[in-house]
Amino acid sequence: MPMSLVRSLISTILHTLIFWKKRSAGFRRRSAAATIRGGIFKISNDIMDNPGDAKYGFTHEQIIEGFKILKEKGAKHFGVHAFLASNTVTNEYYPKLARELFELVVELRDKTGCDIRFINLSGGVGIPYTPDQTPNDIRVIGEGVRVAYEEILVPAGLGDVAIYTEMGRFMLGPYGCLVTKAIHEKHTHKEYIGGRVCREPDAPGNLRAYHHITVMGKEDAPCDHKYDVTGSLCENCDKFAIDRMLPKIDMGDLLVIHDTGAHGFSMGYNYNGKLKSAEVLLKEDGSTQLIRRAETPEDYFRTFDCFDILKDMKHPK
Repeated sequence: MPMSLVRSLISTILHTLIFWKKRSAGFRRRSAAATIRGGIFKISNDIMDNPGDAKYGFTHEQIIEGFKILKEKGAKHFGVHAFLASNTVTNEYYPKLARELFELVVELRDKTGCDIRFINLSGGVGIPYTPDQTPNDIRVIGEGVRVAYEEILVPAGLGDVAIYTEMGRFMLGPYGCLVTKAIHEKHTHKEYIGGRVCREPDAPGNLRAYHHITVMGKEDAPCDHKYDVTGSLCENCDKFAIDRMLPKIDMGDLLVIHDTGAHGFSMGYNYNGKLKSAEVLLKEDGSTQLIRRAETPEDYFRTFDCFDILKDMKHPK
């Protein structure tokens, strides 16, 4: 899609800052604008995502005007941030994103005169949640971004612009697992296995997300039983797996839910009065270390300390 047709959006943050500036006396010298283009984002014939449905702020024309307003209000140094797609498992995404964003930065510099110091390519580089997917090659991705940088920014005199990334999922996702014990089973219209923990938001809340599950001690057993693996919330979407073929699960079996390192704990919640679990670090030598203790009822009620009636409350150990 030609850049002239790309609808770049600046984040709601920038919109808010400009709105605030009209009613206040000061403004930060360093400002960053998040951009995202509208329409369908495609690589070859594959649709990566639909940025046109994103909640972020302004059109391509408005981002140029936004930079001018920020500069007029005293901002000296600028940065640009982008988001087009999430969890892409292809080496083409980041270099393509970089090219579109680099071209936009050159245009912004030329049309506004703003001193753009950094470009944040954000995240979007995903991980293979299913066993049949091929992982991204970060070296190939990095080389693609480098080539785009040298072909677009360097000739435009922007060879000193810093590049930032947000590789949280790529760096952490594969290296965290959620471990739960099978404590309930139900045989109705389907076969259900209930775990001790509840679903965190990164699991199949939309009933489409996938997290691989290993039944400990039965790694080589045939996957000849179909289960819905659920948590303990009073919500029908509290499921880790739907119609998943797994080995026969007996009460007390440990289930390892893979690839939860990026969002599993940080997006946890206390809905239904559930307490967050402990976190244990598995070291290279096989030893373990507790790095976050499990929550207690005292933790759950801690923010009610504004009431005298709770000051002497005794919690079970």
